[in-house]
Amino acid sequence: MRGKRTLGAFATVAFLLALSSPLPAAGKHPHIEAALESLHAAKHELESAEHDFHGHRVEAVKHVDEAIKEAEICMQE
Repeated sequence: MRGKRTLGAFATVAFLLALSSPLPAAGKHPHIEAALESLHAAKHELESAEHDFHGHRVEAVKHVDEAIKEAEICMQE
């Protein structure tokens, strides 16, 4: 349970850090666009890792996927 909370917190922190990007992308929601770019990059890095960290890497990817879905919903507003 603690691991899932930690991974969820990681995804949330990654999302919030991406929102605070100093160089936002152009568009209707530049901060969300920048966050999406960062989240996709984070997902790629996690998927490229050689070790599975006892399943935690897969769980982290799932949390990042959830954050991507939420950011995509933000883009629709």
